[in-house]
Amino acid sequence: MSLPSPGVHLVPVDGGDLAVEVLPGTSAPVLAVHGISSSRRLWDWLHAQAPDLTLVAPDLRGRGDSLDVTGPSSVHQHAQDCLAVLDALGLDRVVVCGMSMGGFVAVDLAVCHPDRVESLVLVDGGYPMAAPPGLTRESLPAVVADRLAPLDRPWESLDQYRDQFSHTAPLLDPSDPLLDAYLSRELADGRVRLSGAALLADAESVLFGDSRWEDLTVPVRFSHAEWATGQGTSPVYPPDAVERYAAHAVTTRLLPGLDHAGSIMTRAGAVATAELLAEALA
Repeated sequence: MSLPSPGVHLVPVDGGDLAVEVLPGTSAPVLAVHGISSSRRLWDWLHAQAPDLTLVAPDLRGRGDSLDVTGPSSVHQHAQDCLAVLDALGLDRVVVCGMSMGGFVAVDLAVCHPDRVESLVLVDGGYPMAAPPGLTRESLPAVVADRLAPLDRPWESLDQYRDQFSHTAPLLDPSDPLLDAYLSRELADGRVRLSGAALLADAESVLFGDSRWEDLTVPVRFSHAEWATGQGTSPVYPPDAVERYAAHAVTTRLLPGLDHAGSIMTRAGAVATAELLAEALA
């Protein structure tokens, strides 16, 4: 398989053009799918720790440089968009790495198009997550309020936005230059480049959609954080869930001392992900 050319590619999908960046390396291409409220810059930590990896990283519709892609948003729609990415870049069969919601997209892609997916690396996502008690579709906006709130106002400075971001990712190092680069890319003219409508639709898809993870036929490697949002918080994958999913995975790895964001946005999380990808690519 030839490597796609480095840089940003525009891939036609339903509703517009999806922005996809190829981060060059020496490995076979890895399709890297970010989480529900992030963008392709989520993979900067992984690229810094494993520059040998060739990463194909889209901005999913409603995020980053794909903000203006119109139409319905869901896990399945993102998987179809990712299929269009593989087709446009001439990638027949790839390892797919998904973080959080990106893991759900990876699972959908692998179940619907197993001929295009070599194996999966799921980073604190992909398998059904523990939902808050009493969660309903009507209460969903309150559950994701911390992700929606930053979209309703302009941000005067990166420092101000970083302070706000720390509420959803309290264990990240605020002095990390990769974090500043990530956050600055999220802003355009002081506004966060994230569609609230897409975020809500995708949250509903993740939490209430039918997961077909038991239909997977490709190898899965799964990492899970010790906490959800900060030290001591209940993880999105409690022990009983981990035990259930581990029976279906080639490798299962706990990420001690890390929360959901830290599972990829830290050196330790990125190194663990790189090691799972090395297994998958071997």
